[in-house]
Amino acid sequence: MIKRPDDVEHFKMLVRGQRMETIKRKGKFLIFHLSDYTLVSHLRMEGKYSLVTTNEPDKHTHVRFLFTDGTTLEYQDVRKFGTMHLFDKGDELIHAPLNKLGPEPILPDFTAEYLLGKIKTTSRSIKAVLLDQSITAGLGNIYVDEALFRARIHPGKIASQLDAEEAARIVIYAKETLEDAIRAGGSSIRSYLNGNGDMGIFNNNCLFMVAKAHRVKYAPPRSKKM
Repeated sequence: MIKRPDDVEHFKMLVRGQRMETIKRKGKFLIFHLSDYTLVSHLRMEGKYSLVTTNEPDKHTHVRFLFTDGTTLEYQDVRKFGTMHLFDKGDELIHAPLNKLGPEPILPDFTAEYLLGKIKTTSRSIKAVLLDQSITAGLGNIYVDEALFRARIHPGKIASQLDAEEAARIVIYAKETLEDAIRAGGSSIRSYLNGNGDMGIFNNNCLFMVAKAHRVKYAPPRSKKM
């Protein structure tokens, strides 16, 4: 779970006495800016952070940050798939995992032209390409399926066979899907809760999952201007 440094005692020594200044995000990674270091954390499938006042962690609590005000930030992970990397401040963007990330779908640099340039020689499916975080950072399984369904493109289609109009639709609906998901608080399939302790409801309303339940096949594209 703690990948850098690979010694837990060394990790504890480095973070002891640090002040947690800001928390940001890049793709699926949380970035904790400390006084002298940067902690890069990935929740994977079921990891979560909770700010608590109790001193009795449950069996799924694996890392605890104790603050001077008496509160504790706990990292809980049933499957223990999550990762943590600690870097000297400023070094986090020049090392893995952050240095390997592509542009985020909701940002302006994720364009049809960019996507076409990345897929022109690949033999992978378009779904596999969109799940590749070095191509675009932040899309997961649910959101790729939903974006492709809205764009009316089969997820198994070989990505290099897409034309410019299809690439444009993917970009449009990837952005739209993520924006809708953010407004809905994300997707709670098993244990996900947002910062207020609420479940995300996007998965209850996304078109792909409704269609899947009713065995609806991919339909011809609907037109939409960029």
